[in-house]
Amino acid sequence: MSDEDDLEDSEPDQDDSEKEEDEKETEEGEDYRKEGEEFPEEWLPTPLTEDMMKEGLSLLCKTGNGLAHAYVKLEVKERDLTDIYLLRSYIHLRYVDISENHLTDLSPLNYLTHLLWLKADGNRLRSAQLNELPYLQIASFAYNQITDTEGISHPRLETLNLKGNSIHTVTGLDPEKLISLHTVELRGNQLESTLGINLPKLKNLYLEVKDAGLQT
Repeated sequence: MSDEDDLEDSEPDQDDSEKEEDEKETEEGEDYRKEGEEFPEEWLPTPLTEDMMKEGLSLLCKTGNGLAHAYVKLEVKERDLTDIYLLRSYIHLRYVDISENHLTDLSPLNYLTHLLWLKADGNRLRSAQLNELPYLQIASFAYNQITDTEGISHPRLETLNLKGNSIHTVTGLDPEKLISLHTVELRGNQLESTLGINLPKLKNLYLEVKDAGLQT
């Protein structure tokens, strides 16, 4: 049995519930960073630990080869985390919520090639760039300090939330790679143009137009 078959067989109900939860939070406008709020210049280093992992792990499922089981869901919200290096070892994770921390680097997530759902709201990220994750369907980076849309190239990505960042222009959203992306949330940015948003499956685009001269 392939990893892809196993993912498709074992995840649909959980994935639908996660989608509904994500959409509900977007509709309710849950703000992790209020307008005008500034982050402190420095935070005490707080790495993700094994104890935190034990507390945050749930949802026991078969691994890709079907011969073993592993916890595939992780929630470590509001832990003041500055480092998630430990996640490199948890390659079976499919659902990850690391929101409301102090993270500036998401590169350990590049090792989670089975990731389906990611929520990294309310951190200190300046980029949403990750390696191509083949199964990622929902990604939320709301209320960070992201300045561009480069490095988002996940072929199964359906919903992308970049609300409340510092994006001026949309670049790098390749329509030949983002063939499944149908919902993009960009409210609360400083968009000067909608140029660069040319996606074949796009159905829902949320923008907050503050400038009457916005180019389209």
